[in-house]
Formats: sequence, C-alpha cells, structure tokens
Amino acid sequence: MLYGRSKEVQRLNALLYGARMSRSGAVIVVSHPGGGKSALLEHAEKLAGGGWRVLRCTGIESESELPFAGLHLLLSPALDRLDALPGPQRDALRGALGLSAVDQVDRFLVGVATLTLLAELSADGPVLCLIDDAQWLDRPSADALLFAARRLGADSIAMLFAGRPEFAAAGLPEMPLNPLAPTDARALLADRWPDLAPEIRDRVLLEAAGNPLAVVELPRMHTETQPPLGPIPLPHRLQAGYQEHMAELPEATRLALLVCAAEETGDLDLVLRVLARLGHSAAALAAAEDSNMVQVSTQTVEFRHPLKRAAAYQMAPFTQRIAVHAAIADMLHDDPDRRAWHLAAATTGPDETVAAALDQAAEHARGRAGYATAATALERAAHLTPDPAARASRLVRAVETAVEAGRTERALRLAQVAERLILQPGDRARLRGARAHVEFEHGSLRKSYDLLLAAAQDAAAVAPDLAMQHLLLAGRVSWTAGDLDGVIRAHAKLAELLPDLHAIVLANGLDAPLRLHSGDRAAAVVDIRANLELSRSIPVEQLTLRLNFVLQIMLIGDLEQARDILTELADEVRARGMVGYLPAVICTLGTAELVLGRFREAAAAATEALRIAVDVGQPARIAQAESNLAYIAAVRGDADRCRELAERNLRQTPGEQNCIDTTHCEWALAMLDMGAGRYELALDRLDAHYHLPLAARGQWIELLSDLVELAARLRRPERAAEAMAEIAEWAEAIATPWADGMALRCRGLLEGDGEMLAESVKLLAAEGRWFQYARSGLLYGEWLRRERRTGEARVQLRKAMEIFDRLGAAPWAEHARTELRAAGEGAVPEVATDAAARLTPQEFQVVRLAAAGATNKEIGAQLFLSPKTVGHHLYRAFPKLGVANRVELARLDLT
Repeated sequence: MLYGRSKEVQRLNALLYGARMSRSGAVIVVSHPGGGKSALLEHAEKLAGGGWRVLRCTGIESESELPFAGLHLLLSPALDRLDALPGPQRDALRGALGLSAVDQVDRFLVGVATLTLLAELSADGPVLCLIDDAQWLDRPSADALLFAARRLGADSIAMLFAGRPEFAAAGLPEMPLNPLAPTDARALLADRWPDLAPEIRDRVLLEAAGNPLAVVELPRMHTETQPPLGPIPLPHRLQAGYQEHMAELPEATRLALLVCAAEETGDLDLVLRVLARLGHSAAALAAAEDSNMVQVSTQTVEFRHPLKRAAAYQMAPFTQRIAVHAAIADMLHDDPDRRAWHLAAATTGPDETVAAALDQAAEHARGRAGYATAATALERAAHLTPDPAARASRLVRAVETAVEAGRTERALRLAQVAERLILQPGDRARLRGARAHVEFEHGSLRKSYDLLLAAAQDAAAVAPDLAMQHLLLAGRVSWTAGDLDGVIRAHAKLAELLPDLHAIVLANGLDAPLRLHSGDRAAAVVDIRANLELSRSIPVEQLTLRLNFVLQIMLIGDLEQARDILTELADEVRARGMVGYLPAVICTLGTAELVLGRFREAAAAATEALRIAVDVGQPARIAQAESNLAYIAAVRGDADRCRELAERNLRQTPGEQNCIDTTHCEWALAMLDMGAGRYELALDRLDAHYHLPLAARGQWIELLSDLVELAARLRRPERAAEAMAEIAEWAEAIATPWADGMALRCRGLLEGDGEMLAESVKLLAAEGRWFQYARSGLLYGEWLRRERRTGEARVQLRKAMEIFDRLGAAPWAEHARTELRAAGEGAVPEVATDAAARLTPQEFQVVRLAAAGATNKEIGAQLFLSPKTVGHHLYRAFPKLGVANRVELARLDLT
C-alpha cells in the first residue's frame, strides 16, 4: 500500500489509460533519495495489471560510464524484434547494444530505433517502460530513452522515469514527490513497525522528515542511541545509518558487500569468483543477504537500495577497494573495456599499460557513440600517463571528445587543465580548434575566429591538412558574422599553405563568394556554375565541404538546382544514418524553399530541422530554423509568432550573431510591417540593415527588391537608388529570366513603366517563382487601375489574389482583394483556403510521402516517427484534405 500518494496514483491511472487508448505518454517521477520513486514504479506495474508488456531497467552509478548499458537492460527482452526495424535503425541499435561490430553509432539514430522498437512492441499490446534511478543512467542510454519519450504519439506506450532532481529531462512532464504528510508518515511507520516504542517512533518521524525510506529504515539503525539532534540532511543520515549497521557485520560479510558494490553488473558468478580469489566462500555472500543489504537470485545480486551500495563501498578502506578492483580486473580478460576501468580504479600512480587500456576503451566507446564515456576514459588515462607529451595529447583528445558529446562546460574545464601542460604544436592546434567550436556554439564568433587562426598557425608546419581545415572553418565563421575582411585573411593564409589540388579545392570554397562581392561578379558566377558538378562528386563524409559548394550556387540564385542537390543529400544522409548532419542539410534546404516562395515546404523543412537540432543540441541550427520560420510567419500575417521568433534571435550580442540569420529576422519583421501597410517602418528597418558595415547578406535580390518597392510606395525613389543599382548588377551577372524579372519589376516601379511590370510578370511566371510572380501581378494590376484600364487590372489582380491565397500569404491576398474591389469587381470571392494549408507541417510531410506511395513504415523511418503515429497523422489529415484513402490522396496536387 502507498501512503500519501493519492494524487500521484490518479496521475498514473491517467497515463496508463491514455496508453491503452493509443495516447502514449511519459512522466518523470522526481524526488531526493528515499522519496518513494521505486515504490511508485512498482505500484504502476500493479495498476497496469495483465495484458501489458513491462520493460524495466535501473541506472547504476558505477555503470554510468558504460555506453548503452541501461538501454541494453531495458530492451534485452525485446531483442528478437530487431529485424522488424528499418535497416539503418536496426544496425545502429545492434551496434549500440554490442550485438554487431560497427565503426561508429549515431546517438540520434539509436533514439529513433528505440522509439520504433517500442512502437513495434505496442502493436501486440500496451507497453510499460519503468526506468528507475535515471540519474545514474549512462548518457547515451538516457539520450535514447528521452528522445523516444518526447516523441511518443499514437501508440500504446507509457514510460515512467524515476530520478533525483539532477536528472535532466527537459520537455517531459514531471511528477515531484513531496515529503509525506505527518499523518501519512505516522501511518506508514505504524504499518511497518507496529511495536515501536513511542519515544523511538517520535524520533524516527522527526529524523525521517517525511522521507518514506527513512521512515521504514531508521528503526533498524538503533535510533535510541543517536544524539538528540535533527533533522540531519537525509542522504547523509541514511548512509551513516547503513554504515553503522555494516560496522557490526563480520569482516567477511563486509568484504562481500564491497565486492557486490564494486562489481557493477550484479553478475553473481563473477562476484563469487572474486570472493574466492580473495579467500572467501559463498557463505560470506549468504551472510550479506541475511543482513538485508542485498538480495540474491540464481544469476544476479542486487542491493536493496542504491544508498546501501554507496555506503558499502565508501565504508571500506581505500586499500581494500583497490584490492577488490584488482581482483575483478583479473576476472575480466574477455571484456577489455570493463577490465580497463577496474584496473584504473586499482591504480594509484602513473601506469602506461593501464592508461593505454583506458585509451582503447575510449575508442570503443566512441565507436558506439558513447562520447561522454570516452571523454571520461581519456581524462583518467591522461592522469595515469607517465610521459608528459602523451599525457597532454590524451587530455586534448578528452577535450575534443567532450565537445563531441556536447559537454561544453566540461570541455572548457579540461581545456584549462591542458593549457597548463607543455603542448606540442599539433596538440595545441587541436585544443584551440575544440575551444573555437565551443565559442561558436556559445555565440562568440570573434573568439572562435581568432582561435581558429591561431590553431592554423600552430598546425601549419606539422599538420597542413589540419591547418587547412581550421582556415576553411575560420572563413566560414567570419562569413557567418558578415566579416568579409576576416574571410579575406583566412583565404590568403589558406592559399599560402599548400599549393596542391586539395588546397585548391578548399580555397575555392572561400574564393568564389569573395569575388562575388569584391571582384568580377559575372566571372565568379561562371566559375560557381562550373563547380556545380564538383559539389556532387564530393563524398558525403566531407559534408561541410559539399555544403559549401551548394551554398555558392544558392548565392547566385540557382535555387532549383540547390534544392535538388540538397534533397538528394538529405536522402543520402538519412540512408547512412548520419542524423547529426541532418539539421544543417534540412535547414539549408528550407532556406532554398523559402526564397523560392514554397512556404509550405519551407515550413516543413524548418520544423523538422528545429526538432532535430533541439534534440542533438545544435544552437546555430535552431537559430537558422527559427529565422526561416519567422519569415514564413510574416508572410502569413502571424504577427505574434513572427515577433516571438525574430526578436528572440535578435537579442543576441550585437556583432556576434549569425549575420544571415539576423538578416532573415530583420527581413521577417520588415515583411510583417509591409504586409500590414506600415511601409515607413518596414523601409527604415530594411534600409538600416542594408547599410550595416557587417551585413554581408549573400545574394538576396528578393530582399533588395522589397526595399525598392517600399521606397516606391512611399514615393521616395532616392532611398532605393543604391539597392536598385545593386539589383541591376546582380541581374546582369546572373543572367537568368527570374533575375531579369525582379530587376524589371523594380525599375518599372521606380520609373512608373507598366510595360516593365508586365514583362516582369511573364518572366517570373515562366520560372515558376509564384510568390514573386503574384507580387509583380499585384503591382502591375495597381498600375493598370491607376491608368483606368480596369478590365485588364482585374485579370492581374484576380490571378495574384488566387496565388496569394494558395500560398497562405494572407496580408497580400487581402491587399489584392482590396485592389480588386477598387477596380470594380462586383463579387470578390472570400478567402479560398487551400486544403493543404490546413495541415500542420508534420502532417504535410506525412501526406506528401504517402501520396508518393511510401508505406507507413517507410515514412516513419524517414521522419523518425513510429508507423502508428504516421497512421494517426494520416487519420487527421484525410478529413482536412477531403479524401478517404491513399488512392484519392495520390490524385491531389500537394506541390
């Protein structure tokens, strides 16, 4: 029976009922040690009753550095269903769980596979996952399980995590367990200890302070002999009580408890063999079980509470702990990674053999995506390394690995230690490169750039390839900040470094955009187009370089080709399970869709990229996705959403933020004002941003054309002169119909030339730039109405209004309606909402793939959803689209 937890039990019942009704959910039960978390999980299993598949795992502090140990424990009863998973997910999960050899495991893909496997199990009936002591889960297991928990959808899955307050689980609902009320604590104590003397009962209740475990356990601790102090902080009080209890046990029993505490897996056979090595029989373990500290089954031995494990370990003398770890290591020759950790625990001074073993364990952990574990192993290996140079090198690798793990604070702490050592130039370069990455993620672009230049200088003589990588990244960082002078400096150093083919390829990654801004634009455009095939031939493993060339063709407005390449690249990245790279690819794809005016597709891409970027911890991609979504919100007239996204990203430190993302946010706010008719505010914003010294926007004819239109509407052509000249230069260099159409529209506005506006409409229609086509049609229709050619005006305005409606550009559609009425249209149709516009971005992604013939399982594999959740999205989407099945869906135009 649970005392004082009626509200919590109601919440558990709601969670379980929802899962039975295909509304999956997850809850984090939070309390300090002894607060009743484990009891609540046990009660949840009883509430579930029959018909549920229950999966359990418990975090163990000593296993917290063994990657995927917790996940393996939870999923081991379900490993027979692995073959039902899509190939990349199956391979990633098998590699993570040590069931097959892989070079490297993507942590994000393991989370996807975990979700898919749970969904697969739920097809046979509801699934209950109970994860106890979550604060001691190894980080890769925690990441995978939390990823799955955040994405539970229309399946029959309930997940209950129980952890201490330090367990980080952002995005999931928490159920804090408060101390028991005095009446409930008294009832619990009377139930468990009915014959307790009144004075001891009162002392127990005072010391326990509502902690259920203390209420149950303190009567064992000779409470009557304790000084009348209290209440003492409970964890220390309980541990002291356990230790006092253990002090009365025979030496052999205490040693058995120490062996159980040091052996992290609970392997009964191993515990008995270690005891035998130390000169004791199974009788010592039997006595330990009799002490009520551990429970022994046919194969395992477990402590009855984690605090008992900690007390047994900490109470033992230091020399005895060393001896036990050494004995365990002697038994683990077939498990070199665990053996390395136990050897390290048994080693007090420098030892290269042990350090090398830990180094190898770190590499194995990296291969299984256990970057945090690898960083810990390398840090410990560095401390045990006798040679100063090797020690420094291992510590630098620990810094790099901590950065890969996303543990930036830990990386900076280790970096401070490494900087005090004597570093070789190559190690110093790698250390600075790692610190540069941290500074970039924290938004300090100038610091990142300076560190990369220093790193390149360190590496130039000993590792030219590393120096080139640092300089290329320095150029990208400075370009991101809008600092063209920084790009020029990085380019010059890169060109000097090594005049081979590899260097030339890398140098071209910086050279072309520089010449677009400071050289012969037409020649640069020709070179970029000539390099288009080069971007296709670069291996996907060199993703950064490949993206660099795709960004170049986006700079010159070849967005259709960029979109095709990025779509292929996204498919390739997904197929290879390189999920960590997906936000960069999808964000860039979303930007291409946005500038093309394909707002629905752009929103779907940005939403997906944002979701993944949040999960894998990529702040720069979060900002990029949100800046795109801010612009889309502006086009749709969603003022609150636009301001929320744009202003959040603009609040970063001036001069440090990503210049392109800043431009998108400023552009979004200007578009919001423009759509609402606040032309003066919009012009002031765009004009101010246009003249910032560090506003290297890339090539945005569309943005500059908005500035020109605003100036024309306000009859301030002098404010558009500079932008108009730049548009004309770009259009001449690019020499494409869409660029000519944009330039003609701007000139037609400034010169009041209707023929130019008419030609703009034709060119943009031929290019399929529908948003810009409708914008030109609206402006041409306005010109025709002013010229009293109302019949022709109505034709243009009607077409513009229909396209704006289809694109969801509500403010522009309303403007076209107003002009249409002014042109004498008798019955102007109301908003004709496109059926697909009623869909959420994720529903749109699902139905588009379904319309192309993909199965639910194939859609789920691509979008990282369970097949049942895919089916749920289709179930909600069909009525919105007015279809009943996939056959009818395939007939819709969803482009």
